[in-house]
Amino acid sequence: MTIDRRKFLSGAMAASSGLLAGCATTQDTSRLQPGGPVAREYAAMYGAIDTEPFPIPAVDLSTIDTRFLRREVAFRTTEQPGTIVVDPGARYAYLVLERGRAMRYGVGVGKEEGFNFRGSAVIARKAEWPRWTPTPNMIRREPERYGKYAGGMPGGPENPLGPRALYLYRDGQDTYYRLHGTVEPATIGTMVSSGCVRLINQDIIDLYRRVPTGTKVVVLPSGGEATS
Repeated sequence: MTIDRRKFLSGAMAASSGLLAGCATTQDTSRLQPGGPVAREYAAMYGAIDTEPFPIPAVDLSTIDTRFLRREVAFRTTEQPGTIVVDPGARYAYLVLERGRAMRYGVGVGKEEGFNFRGSAVIARKAEWPRWTPTPNMIRREPERYGKYAGGMPGGPENPLGPRALYLYRDGQDTYYRLHGTVEPATIGTMVSSGCVRLINQDIIDLYRRVPTGTKVVVLPSGGEATS
């Protein structure tokens, strides 16, 4: 499989629908200038959500590099539309669209390369406000931190999975790898998680509504061919 990402094309953003006209690398430190038209569009996209079982606060966009905010981009791939391609090295997840385009989301990934899943899987389960349970490996590595949650943590505003989770399975078996929200949006674009892929809460809600169970997910190696 060869995946080659082009530089993204500037385009008009849609309103709050999220469509645009639709677990560290050196980062660009670009930040939004308050009051500008792009800042207003993103403020709407990442505003507070009060229609959920638990409130989702607005994102402080001053804490996130603009290149990790959601946008539609040019994307060349052999994968079919509807596939999710995760590039841990670049800190992006792509939802492949038609005609050489993709919806791109900034992500946070595993703090050590060995924690990261690689290869192909499918989304076998989706959950809203999911229960979180640390894996046995997480408990063994950091028993004082994770042992108290061995029985699981109910969904809610403090749950590290956030408002949505997409569960990846391979050959019918749970990989324990998820795409999910985060209570720490400022960590997007970094290597921080225990292996899963975290998105801004507004972004995982957007991705969740776009993909059904059975969706193919391809996770590239961190040193893969795809480039920014």
